[in-house]
Amino acid sequence: MSPPRVLAVIPTYNERENIEPLVRALFGLGIPGFGALVVDDESPDGTSAAVEKLVPEFPGLELLRRRGPAGRGLAGRDGFVRALEKGARYIIEMDGDFSHQPKDVPRLLAAMDRCDVAVGSRLAAGGADKDRPAWRRIVTRWANLYARLMLGLPVRDANSGFRCFNREAMEAIDPATLKSRGPSIVHEALYRCVRKGLRIEEVPIDFIDRKKGKSKLNLRRLAAGYFWILRLRLGI
Repeated sequence: MSPPRVLAVIPTYNERENIEPLVRALFGLGIPGFGALVVDDESPDGTSAAVEKLVPEFPGLELLRRRGPAGRGLAGRDGFVRALEKGARYIIEMDGDFSHQPKDVPRLLAAMDRCDVAVGSRLAAGGADKDRPAWRRIVTRWANLYARLMLGLPVRDANSGFRCFNREAMEAIDPATLKSRGPSIVHEALYRCVRKGLRIEEVPIDFIDRKKGKSKLNLRRLAAGYFWILRLRLGI
């Protein structure tokens, strides 16, 4: 099989209810040379089994079962490394809960003619943060401001985990050496992109709250994210 032109990397944990419709929606876009890599952290709800059943139907679909320590950052790191191994030209990073909508993937790809990294942004002009409680939106904006100021990130939505990298950008950030265990991987990767002088463009998206399953965000993870951002700023 030839290398995928576009590969969506989807870290998952307990997304059995969402992963099949998400995979079907992504492949239904009809993007030439499209593939998807689901990176599952041994979800006890059977997410991996749901993906395995879909593999015969979608030849461009691959499941990566992680056996090591669990974590959104570690799963993202392993997914990025695998994407480079597979020879992908463009690498999409997105969540598995439908908060990142497949319909926006072509818009990210269209921006790649002008940039090295396209960031799906709910805070850019034309973007929106929908269906979430007011407290969640407030927390997101404060966390976003903290990350932008601490790391000097030149984007409005520094918390976005919905992005597209060209191959050269992904190679430049050397994903095998990313250290974040949790969601702060989105800040670490973006910080490396900025330090490498890569061209970054924000693409407006509608971010919607999940309709099925439970969010993994809690105060402990939020605090851990703040701590990792501080570590990045201090270079430790």
